[in-house]
Amino acid sequence: MKKTDFALPEFSLRFIPIWQRHFLVWKKMAATSILGHLADPLIYMLGLGLGLGSLLPEMGGTSYLVFLSAGTVCYSTMNSATFEALYSCFARMHEQRTWDAIMNTPVTLDDIVLSEILWAASKSLLSGLAVLAVIWAMGLSHSVLSIWLIPLSLLIGLCFASLGLIMTAMAPSYSFFMYYFTLVITPTMFLSGVFFPVTRLPAWLQSVSAVLPLSHAVEIARPLMNGILPPCLLLNLSVLLGYTLFGYYMSLVLFRKRLSQ
Repeated sequence: MKKTDFALPEFSLRFIPIWQRHFLVWKKMAATSILGHLADPLIYMLGLGLGLGSLLPEMGGTSYLVFLSAGTVCYSTMNSATFEALYSCFARMHEQRTWDAIMNTPVTLDDIVLSEILWAASKSLLSGLAVLAVIWAMGLSHSVLSIWLIPLSLLIGLCFASLGLIMTAMAPSYSFFMYYFTLVITPTMFLSGVFFPVTRLPAWLQSVSAVLPLSHAVEIARPLMNGILPPCLLLNLSVLLGYTLFGYYMSLVLFRKRLSQ
């Protein structure tokens, strides 16, 4: 690696036209994209919430469906941001060579990486909004505080988009992403309190859960759903923001190395 690969990111507004370009492309398939964002989390939430929920007692003073719905907002947002940052971004960088075309204009790699993170977060926000719309329509939350799940969804998207780009920067092919989903995303989903309380896990797994970004997202979302301010809000937000900045910087360093070869 060259010393310049580790330079701090240079921020400019040149990322905006790139984000607009992605939006215009997405508009052509917006209907099917929104349906996809909505279907998967709904299957989890309604299938497990209504099916398994009928066999379970209350959790945390609420029905299992309400308990699960808060985790589903976070899980759905994480999944959407991760898919976009991995598969779609890799296609634009490696298969379609869109990045090469963009960098022939007065735009830098720093602008492209930032725009990819923001675009993935924007798409993941749609997933969060879709699940929230169902939650409000079903009357699972009547708290005004649940509105704050909207900016939380955006932050979750930024966090997992930036972490996903680290893998994209290292990936030789699409099959490489299966390792990330199998070894990172799936365990994160099950260890972060989405489907059951983290307190039911063994002590050593609770320690693992405490460092996972999705755990901190769920710790914010679940109290807000129930009209309660999260007790460790600043800590939870700091962890999510820290992962976001770390992912952005590390992915940029790795992309600089990859594209300079």
